[in-house]
Amino acid sequence: MYSGPAASAAGPPRRDFISVTLGPEEAVGAGGYNNSKAWRRRSCWRKWKQLSRLQRSVILFLFAFLAVCGVTSYTNMGEAWKSLTDKSLDDQRTKQEIPGLKLANPAVLPAPQKVDANHGDYPELSPQKPPKPPHVRRSPSNLQIKAPWRDTRLKTHHDTIRAVEEPVQADKEEKTEKYIISWRGAMIEPDQSTEPPSSKIKETEKPLSVEGEDQKEPVPLNERQRAVIEAFRHAWRGYRDFAWGHDELKPLSKSYSEWFGLGLTLIDALDTMWILGLKEEFEEARKWVANDLVFDKNVDVNLFESTIRILGGLLSTYHLSGDSLFLEKAKDIGNRLMPAFKTPSKIPYSDVNIGRGTAHPPRWTSDSTVAEVTSIQLEFRELSRLTGDEKFQKAVDEVMKHVHTLSGKNDGLVPMFINTNSGQFTHLGVYTLGARADSYYEYLLKQWIQGGKKENELLEDYMRAIEGVKKHLLQKSEPKRLTFVGELAHGHFSAKMDHLVCFLPGTLALGVHNGLPVDHMKLAEALIETCYQMYAQVETGLSPEIVHFNLHAQKGHKDVEIKPADRHNLLRPETVESLFYMYRFTGDKKYQDWGWEILQNFNKYTRVPTGGYTSINNVQNPSNPEPRDKMESFFLGETLKYMFLLFSDDTDLINLDKYIFNTEAHPLPIWVPA
Repeated sequence: MYSGPAASAAGPPRRDFISVTLGPEEAVGAGGYNNSKAWRRRSCWRKWKQLSRLQRSVILFLFAFLAVCGVTSYTNMGEAWKSLTDKSLDDQRTKQEIPGLKLANPAVLPAPQKVDANHGDYPELSPQKPPKPPHVRRSPSNLQIKAPWRDTRLKTHHDTIRAVEEPVQADKEEKTEKYIISWRGAMIEPDQSTEPPSSKIKETEKPLSVEGEDQKEPVPLNERQRAVIEAFRHAWRGYRDFAWGHDELKPLSKSYSEWFGLGLTLIDALDTMWILGLKEEFEEARKWVANDLVFDKNVDVNLFESTIRILGGLLSTYHLSGDSLFLEKAKDIGNRLMPAFKTPSKIPYSDVNIGRGTAHPPRWTSDSTVAEVTSIQLEFRELSRLTGDEKFQKAVDEVMKHVHTLSGKNDGLVPMFINTNSGQFTHLGVYTLGARADSYYEYLLKQWIQGGKKENELLEDYMRAIEGVKKHLLQKSEPKRLTFVGELAHGHFSAKMDHLVCFLPGTLALGVHNGLPVDHMKLAEALIETCYQMYAQVETGLSPEIVHFNLHAQKGHKDVEIKPADRHNLLRPETVESLFYMYRFTGDKKYQDWGWEILQNFNKYTRVPTGGYTSINNVQNPSNPEPRDKMESFFLGETLKYMFLLFSDDTDLINLDKYIFNTEAHPLPIWVPA
C-alpha cells in the first residue's frame, strides 16, 4: 500500500498491511474463497456438474481422441526413425564391378521418313477416341531399341504420313532374377552394374542396326500426334524464317535473342525432329551443325544449361541417328566445359568461357546452385562411356559423393546453394523442390537407373529425400484437398509451389516402375492431379510460373491463388512430362485428355500467326494474355516432344526400360553389363 509523503519523512520506509479476517460462516458458508485444495476441488466439481451432459461428453471425447493421436504419433515416429537409421541396405548389397559396359539399346532409330508438310493454319481437331491402354512391359531380358519410322504410307484426308514401326520383339521368356531388400522394404533388381570407363580412350562404339529383326505390326500416328507435328512445324517455321542459327526466336518482332550464340533452339530440337519423323527439317538442321556450329568462341556459357541442352541434345541425337557428327561435337563441347571443375572444392563454377578455357562463379557470389552442379551427371557420365575418357565421369561423380557427405540437409532435403571454395552448403534452412534445387532429386534417381541400379548412395539419398518431402513439404489445399509440395524456410512452411515442381509426379512414377515402393505411385497420382488443376483453375487454362495454395476454406476462393508477379507462362514442359510418365505406366487415358487440353490452350493463347509460339505475361486474362515475344528453346526440345510421346499408343517409342531422359528431355541409353 502507498503510505504517502508523511511516512517517508518520519524515518526509514516501512511496510504497512491491512488484515481482514473472515469467519468460517462468512468465508466458506457464504460462498467465499479460501484457496484451500479441498475448496478448489469442490469448486471445479461444481462447475463440471453445471455443464450439460452434451458438453461433458464432448470434452471427454476430445481428451480421449488426443490421447489416441498421441500414442499413434509416437509409434509412427519410432518406426520412421528406425527405418531411416537402418543400415541393412549397405549390408545386403555387394558392389560389383562388371567390365565391358555396353548400351541397353545397341540399335538406333532408322532415319525418319518425310512427313508431308502442311503449313496452313492450325486445323480444327476433334477429340480423339481413347485408345486401348498400352501394355506396360517391365524389365525385359533383352533390351533393343525400336525402329519407329518405316516406308509404309498411311493416307489421310490432308496428307500422306509415315507409319510408326513397332520395336523388335523382346524375348518372351523372363530370365530368373535375384531380388534384395532395398529401402523400406522395396524390392530392387540388382541385374545391372556400373563401371567407370577405361582411362584408355577406345574406338567409339557405333550403335548397331536392327534391320532384319522381326518387327511388330506398324502403329499409325493418331490425330493428336499429327496435331503435335503441325504445332512443331509452325514453331520451327518461325525459328527458321526469323532466328535461324540463333539461340531463341522472338516471334512477335520476327527477330531473335542470343544467350550463348550457339543455336540453342536448333540443337535442343534435333532429337525431337527425329522422333517426330521430320526428316527434311532434321537434315537441314544437321547441315547447320556440320558447317556452322563452332564452339571456339570467346563467350561465357552456363555450365548447367549448356550441358543439359547442348551436350545432352548432341548425345541423344547421336544415339538416335548413329551419326558420328553429333558425337564429335559432343566431345568438343564436353572438353570445353571441363575448366568449370577446377575449383578448390571440386564443386564446379557456374560459368565457363568455352573459347578461353576459363571458368568463374557469378559476379555477385562464389556460390553455385545445388541443382546446377548435381544435374549434369547423366550427360558427362555418358560422354565418358562413349569416349573411354574417364575424366568426365570422374569430375561429376566427385560432386555427387561430396554432396552425399555434407551436413545441412533436413531429412534428405538440401539447401539451394553450395560454395565453390569451401564446398559447403550456404543459405541454410531453406528447402524447396522448385528452382535451384529441383533436378537434384530427379538426377539422384536417374543416375541410379542409368548406371544399372548399383550405386547405393544415390538410391539412399533419393529415398531419404522423398521421406523428407512427405514429412516437411506436403500439405493439402482447400476446398478440393489438393496435395501439393510447399517450401520450408527456417521452420516456416510456405504454401508456394513452382510449376517446376511438377516434374515430381513423373519421377516418382519412374521410380515405382524400377522397383521402388508402391506408395510413391499414390503420391504421384495425387500430385499430377494438383499440377493439372494449376492449369484447369486458371482463366486461360494455362498454369502460371508459381502458385500459392489456400490452406483454409474461404467462400468464393479456389485452391489456387496467383500473385501478379507470378502469373506468366513460359511454355514449360514439367506437367506434360509427368503426364507422359503417368500414361505410359498406368494406361489411364485421362492423362492424355489433360495433355490435349493443354495443347489446345497453347494454340489458343500463345500461337503467333506468322510462326512460332510466345510465352505470355498474364494467364488470368484470356482477352489479353500479354505476349512476351520469346519462344524458349525447351518448348521444342521438351514440351512438344513429351506431348508427342504422351499421345503415342506405342510404349516402345523411346522405351523407358532402355532410355533415361535428362532434365531437358534428351533420351540417353541405360547401361547394361556386356
